[in-house]
Amino acid sequence: MKSPLLGKTLEELQDVATELGMPRFTAKQMAQWIYEKNIADINDMTNISKAYREKLSDNYIIGRSAPIEAQESKDGTVKYLFQTLDGKFVETVYIPEKERATLCVSTQVGCKMNCMFCHTGKQGFHGNLTVADILNQIFTANSIHGDLTNIVYMGQGEPLDNYDNVLKSIKLLEAEYGWAWSPKRITVSTVGLKKTLEKFINECDCHLAVSLHFPLHEQRLQYMPAEKQFNIEEIVNLLSQYDWSHQRRLSFEYTMFEGVNDSTLFAKQLVALLHHLDCRVNLIRYHKIPDVELNEVPMAKMTAFRDYLTKHGVYTTIRTSRGQDIEAACGLLSTKKTNQE
Repeated sequence: MKSPLLGKTLEELQDVATELGMPRFTAKQMAQWIYEKNIADINDMTNISKAYREKLSDNYIIGRSAPIEAQESKDGTVKYLFQTLDGKFVETVYIPEKERATLCVSTQVGCKMNCMFCHTGKQGFHGNLTVADILNQIFTANSIHGDLTNIVYMGQGEPLDNYDNVLKSIKLLEAEYGWAWSPKRITVSTVGLKKTLEKFINECDCHLAVSLHFPLHEQRLQYMPAEKQFNIEEIVNLLSQYDWSHQRRLSFEYTMFEGVNDSTLFAKQLVALLHHLDCRVNLIRYHKIPDVELNEVPMAKMTAFRDYLTKHGVYTTIRTSRGQDIEAACGLLSTKKTNQE
């Protein structure tokens, strides 16, 4: 299989040029076509000679591909199904709002974390996405909509379990020859992986969102097996060593389940856990998935929970549910497609 040019740094594109006997300056031309002009075909590199384009085409592809399926919600949210370079399937969600347009991207096919309430975890783990697979979601969605303002690595998979490829994709978005994006426009979500969380904080300036969901070790372990390796108190202790007050935002994702983690007792435990951190809590409505006996919480109860946290010094918002009419939960569309193959 030919290697993709999408996902290569300028230095790596210079190596490609050298390998094929092309002038090194063509690397800058390639980068401009790939990252700035967002092309999908090598033959569109019109300021590179036809002979060199043929050499490139004999050995490489751009690595861009259109989604194979799309579902559009009545609220404007669009869920895309992409096929990876090795023939698997992942989901990407475009979320338009008044003054911003956010893309939620996937980083793995399936997931090792196996959180009880996550449909992607039920798929098992089938591989890391390449840098090209990650960027294809972003560049293709932007070519369709043209208005992306923010990217969240919150789709299928655990981003910090595919650390090198996720970080490289971010660095390419930030690069001057890429999109020259500020890290403030990018958020990475994680359950909290011991081997890479500290590394990520030190090497990347993007916002961080921790999938918390349960404030106590014993209960979090019951629903989120990753808690066994790196418990929530250790995560919070690590995060408390950093300054979150200025350039980057720290948030905690808290999906609410009726009769499980929605009482005032849990709100009190969250305050005790997080009160010393400069952070926010995002309360998330649960999207029902097959074969899991968990239910969503009424909005009135979520509002009371939010108000308690805010009153006690933990800034809290309720995330607006989007795309509920298009199989909104991560993993449902890709599972259906995989089962059809």
